Amino acid sequence: MRYLGVYDRTIFYNPTSKYCVISVKTSDQSIPQQARSAYKHRDHLIRFVAVGYELPRTDKVSMLLDGEWQDGKHGYQLQVANCEEIVPQTKDGVQGYLASRLIKGVGEKTAELIVGRFGADALKVLENEPARLLEIRGITPGKLEDIKTSYAESRCLRDLMLLLSPFQITPATATKIYDHFGAKSVDILRSNPYKLCQVSGFGFKRVDAIVRKGNTPMNSPMRIHGAIYAALDAQRSENGHLYLGTDTLRKTALQLLNNKLPLPDMRVTPGEIENVLEDMILQGEVVSSSGNIYQLPCFTREDETARQIARLISEPPQYFDVVSALEHIRSSMGMPLSQRQSEAVYMAFRHNLSIVTGPPGTGKTTILRAIIKVFKHLFPESKIMLATPTGRASRRMVESTGVEAKTLHSLLGLVGEDMEYGKEHRKEPLDAGLIIIDETSMVDMWLARQFFCRVEPGTKVVLVGDVDQLQSVGAGDVFREMIDCGIIPVTILDKIFRQKEGSMIARNAKRINEDNTGLDFQYDMENGEFVFVKVKNQEEAADDICHLFCELVNRHGIEHVQILSPFRSEGPASSEQLNRTIREIVNPIQGDMPDLKVGGNYFRLNDKVMQNKNNGKASNGDIGFIRKINRDENNELKITIAFSESRIVEYGLEEMQHMELAYATTIHKAMGSEYDIVILPVIRNHMRMLQRNLVYTAVTRAREKVVLVGQKWVLFQAIHKIADKRNTMLGERICKYAKAFSKQQELKNAS
Repeated sequence: MRYLGVYDRTIFYNPTSKYCVISVKTSDQSIPQQARSAYKHRDHLIRFVAVGYELPRTDKVSMLLDGEWQDGKHGYQLQVANCEEIVPQTKDGVQGYLASRLIKGVGEKTAELIVGRFGADALKVLENEPARLLEIRGITPGKLEDIKTSYAESRCLRDLMLLLSPFQITPATATKIYDHFGAKSVDILRSNPYKLCQVSGFGFKRVDAIVRKGNTPMNSPMRIHGAIYAALDAQRSENGHLYLGTDTLRKTALQLLNNKLPLPDMRVTPGEIENVLEDMILQGEVVSSSGNIYQLPCFTREDETARQIARLISEPPQYFDVVSALEHIRSSMGMPLSQRQSEAVYMAFRHNLSIVTGPPGTGKTTILRAIIKVFKHLFPESKIMLATPTGRASRRMVESTGVEAKTLHSLLGLVGEDMEYGKEHRKEPLDAGLIIIDETSMVDMWLARQFFCRVEPGTKVVLVGDVDQLQSVGAGDVFREMIDCGIIPVTILDKIFRQKEGSMIARNAKRINEDNTGLDFQYDMENGEFVFVKVKNQEEAADDICHLFCELVNRHGIEHVQILSPFRSEGPASSEQLNRTIREIVNPIQGDMPDLKVGGNYFRLNDKVMQNKNNGKASNGDIGFIRKINRDENNELKITIAFSESRIVEYGLEEMQHMELAYATTIHKAMGSEYDIVILPVIRNHMRMLQRNLVYTAVTRAREKVVLVGQKWVLFQAIHKIADKRNTMLGERICKYAKAFSKQQELKNAS
């Protein structure tokens, strides 16, 4: 059914989801009686309720609504499936529409200027010749981009949301789809809905269930194409693989396509998969290399990163008198270095690229300080850049070296949409004589490419980290591949300096890493350093963890105690469930102040929270406390978060969607961070996730105390379990390109 109407008033609007319930006025007599408002209005127009996403909330435009009538919360209402705006083709109508704040960057004054210049054709100009808006005083190129983007996004997002609304797809997910496909999202999905498999979070099963409600044949090439892409993408996002072997890919795609198909003649054959795969290779959507199949972006990242690394190590390094400079630093500043540490400093200057790896406390920071001091001594005018993948680690780097450090994203100028995984960027080269990256084990293939493509010839690069920690969250195994390739100079540190030789945390971490289950445990919670608490099941584990957390917080302070869980949302000992339980104990509702609901999360004053996505205000993984919730002069909610005494940030409601409770967090989220006290569940229900590098990473996050809650046999089995090797050929490609560059140099010298 289609109905022409005009916006009357807003009944409900969610600024996060863009879901709205509005009253619409119309003269259409076909509106069902039960849907009409009983109140008689002076204009004698009929009022009815419409619900949908991004519906116009201005009476400056008419709207043509398609939908179905449903009996809902607000009575009999129109569930809108499609909405078309109809702007009156008069100067007043166009000006009213532009001034309605539907388009970012255009208010009443700007709308008046635009219509004054272009008259009733203003929207045609915006649609077809937007550059002409630069003729308007006050519209800069930057503002024009905002106007164009907002105009296109608002129209496309609403159409996309309406297209997808029957399939229970949220506005946040629709925005993710728009970010991936852009302004052609609706056209692309109408022509081939299996393209959704290319969007993060859309597995083949989910897309297939939606599409098969139509009449798509089981052996449709676009369905097979979707399964192949989904198989590759799932292995990249879930297991960190950059490629799959051809046979493995064929079998995986076949399982996806034929799952639960009742009749043999409905099933897809291996030959049909082979035909579509060959076509994808010819079209350049995937790459075949040495019998392996890559998604094109994954191949490009790995290949180009390898080439840039090989270029860097193949350039002849300049000679410096490092020995004398280091002796001067040691004698004048009293900086003692072991032989292994001294070798690491020499390597940093004798090679363009070098690596330092070792567990916490083995003197990596001492080496960095020495390298920085020697570099400043040799090149007082040259620039030094320090960076890490996380904000917390970069602040520790500043404290330990006295030199400015940034997150790697910030160093590379990746902000806003630039930080989305999968987007490729080429910006200005990094202008520095020395670049040091810490916590390099966290760097994935995408970020490695962004970095190495920006390193200038002649720059010294030192990569520091602990190769035995968890692999990067994103795909690839960059740090290990660089170490294992055998042609990059590596210093391996194994002597503990920071913690005393007898430190139980350091000693047990070393044993865990060596597959040794002969750990030393203590059972005195007050004085113990490596404490084990035995429990029977996950419910008992969750209860004990909550009790221990409160006990340790009372003794040491909430900022010093952190729970790390292998799982985010599975079971009572997962980070999400522990957060909800603990919050009710340590920060119950005060008075009549309700929780602040943002998406699926609830926040309250004094909550411990964590940023889960980089933005201009905080880095992914930053932890703070909500200190104030109030409304500003425009009646908009503002949330004040203290990340430290000197770093207090104000957030709007939409920005809070990238915040989560942080009494407990996952071990993966804790990478790059350190805490005084760590509580870790090691229970049978978590065995699917528990493995040696996960336990090692969790234990080495603690500076003073580790408390393990669970069953020892589970812990020991995890120590024996090695993480699966990721499918990546970065090391081989580095060697291949280095050999080619060496050959080129030989030919050049011979000529």
